[in-house]
Amino acid sequence: MNSKVEQPGSASAGDIVKYALALLLVAAGVSAYIYFDQWPGALRALAVAAGLVLGAGVFLISAKGLQTREFLSESRFELRKVVWPTRQEAMRTTWVVMIAVAVLSLILAGMDLVIQFAVKLILGQ
Repeated sequence: MNSKVEQPGSASAGDIVKYALALLLVAAGVSAYIYFDQWPGALRALAVAAGLVLGAGVFLISAKGLQTREFLSESRFELRKVVWPTRQEAMRTTWVVMIAVAVLSLILAGMDLVIQFAVKLILGQ
């Protein structure tokens, strides 16, 4: 048996370095936001955004990043197959949900009042 064969779930050393670098870039962006409190807020937010974008970029060139890109691509393909409701169908469904929530909340409020009355009756208050 060859011990050099890579297991399907294991990451290579290069990928581990990429993951660590991605985390360090994100942490650097957040650290810049915290450490440089004298900078304007927009510039500090830009440092965080830059850390996130650079970290995501490094992650996307790793093996897991490739799997993530493939998953997102397949998801976009599947979304094209979805039959989306019309505006009228969506509005009708929204109204049905809102009415159902209102009715159920009234039922629960009624049950709460009954239970509250029963507890007060039992405790003699």
